[in-house]
Amino acid sequence: MKNIMIAQSGGPTAAINTSLAGILDAAFESDQVGEVYGGIHGIQGIIEGNVISLTERLKGKKDKLDKLYYTPDMYLRTCRYKLKKPEDDSTDYEKVLETFKKYDIDIFLYIGGNDSMDTVARMSEFVKARGEDIKVVGVPKTVDNDLVEIDHTPGFGSAAKYVATSVREIMLDTCIYPYANVAIVEIMGRDAGWLTAAASLSAPEGCSARPLVYLPESAFDEDKFIEKVNEGIKSHGYVVVAVSEGIRDKDGNYISASETKLDKFGHPQLSGTGSVLVSLVKERIGCKVRGIELATAQRSAGHCASATDLAESFKLGQNACRYALEGKTGVMACLKRTGNNPYETEFSAADVLNIANKVKGVPAEWIDEENAFVTQEMIDYLTPLIQGETEVTYKNGLPDYLFEEV
Repeated sequence: MKNIMIAQSGGPTAAINTSLAGILDAAFESDQVGEVYGGIHGIQGIIEGNVISLTERLKGKKDKLDKLYYTPDMYLRTCRYKLKKPEDDSTDYEKVLETFKKYDIDIFLYIGGNDSMDTVARMSEFVKARGEDIKVVGVPKTVDNDLVEIDHTPGFGSAAKYVATSVREIMLDTCIYPYANVAIVEIMGRDAGWLTAAASLSAPEGCSARPLVYLPESAFDEDKFIEKVNEGIKSHGYVVVAVSEGIRDKDGNYISASETKLDKFGHPQLSGTGSVLVSLVKERIGCKVRGIELATAQRSAGHCASATDLAESFKLGQNACRYALEGKTGVMACLKRTGNNPYETEFSAADVLNIANKVKGVPAEWIDEENAFVTQEMIDYLTPLIQGETEVTYKNGLPDYLFEEV
């Protein structure tokens, strides 16, 4: 019998627990699996020996597993912890291995984004070099949708649905006044503009206006921005702008008001991009303008999750567990789109060394710079991913999510 360790890492999403539910479904149904454990606070928790039994907590408890399926954020909590190269310092790796041996772990499944896949790559190489027969498999997630080797990432479709919904509602709020009115919506996306691109879906039926969309893959020009805002005011009396937090000028400088602080992975911590544009509109146009930052709400909105996203996330979790049981290691569970109309996908596994530390940006040909928008190819790509509503159970008027102390 094989024992499994699972952990979650990075930023939360509306679907990361769904992938966990998929892993547990495959593990609990398999006659090859003994005990299933969870590392609390990702790889950092495993290093510290912070482990719980998921078998005791969740096996045979359908009501909890059903809730876990649609509960956003992370049941096992998270961390942002970067492993050093083992040749520089193997201390953390040795501690992870010590925890694995304590619980007789045969399989390690790590759910996360780009930096988490770097951890998967390093751990799989380390245990292999040490001659340990431990399978290490990555389970993708990130609202940024920037992992390579996969058509789109779990969590992205739900976040995109929330962004498009929110921007639609902001458009309805902005269009009602008898004077010029501008709303600037700042959306997550340091290096990739996929999530901001979802705002392109937001215009209500019958509305001739559409939001201006600015992505980090395209150089931001202040003069052209002001020109487009003025055009929108002249044509419609109002403008809604969707902007990625990571937009840059032609020289590669962030528009953000603050970009000097770095996180543990060396990424700039941006803040204030929307505020900069609000100030710019006030100074050069002088109309009513407000800034709206969707912030963490866009990644954890379980009430607005995409049914398509959750179904695929569950399947990817199941597949990751099954790949490991089949003997695969150093891979990430993936999906490929095989059709748009009807929307179809196929599932596979990809070498995590081809994924870690790489970023998938929005293709240049999917950006309509002239109109500060996106092309039909982008709209066709996005539309299937936001389809369907989840059957969230409500209690006392609020979503009845699964929360347990760990």
